[in-house]
Amino acid sequence: MSTFTNSPLVAYVALSPNKTTIRTHAIDTITIHCTAGQMTVEQLGECFANKARKASSNYGIGLDGRIAMFVPESSRSWCSSNAANDHRAITIEVSSDAKSPYAVNDAAYASLIYLVADVCRRNGIAKLRWMHNKSLIGKCGEDGRLLQNLTMHKWFANKACPGAFLEERLFDIVAKVNCLI
Repeated sequence: MSTFTNSPLVAYVALSPNKTTIRTHAIDTITIHCTAGQMTVEQLGECFANKARKASSNYGIGLDGRIAMFVPESSRSWCSSNAANDHRAITIEVSSDAKSPYAVNDAAYASLIYLVADVCRRNGIAKLRWMHNKSLIGKCGEDGRLLQNLTMHKWFANKACPGAFLEERLFDIVAKVNCLI
């Protein structure tokens, strides 16, 4: 297991009790989520502080683009409804509209690009890969790297997350992030 660091882009910290303290897999995946409601990082932190919710994410991005940390990268968040995915992924909740297509504003979208690029650089993810193919989860190519290292919450639970807005932009997110890595 590598030495874990947290993003220097974080402007707000509200540590959630909803986590598994020790991660059992190296970070090699990113899972982007939508909040299904325009929220500040403080509001999102309040949600994840509630033990009864049994939910959290590593990072959250507020409607103003500020970035928060709720679960350190050394720990597994409870975000994707799938322990195996959450042990290998950095999970990011992005403030979005409350209704489909769960649109994300420009400030939150820009912060998402910078945060994902930062996570990739610090965790040795040389290239973000997206094939929009659930069957590729955890599968490696001949180079030993994951064929796809971006996952969606809806692949693990009956959810719309990350919403049509972000899902339709995952190829754009990958292209922009890869220019920054």
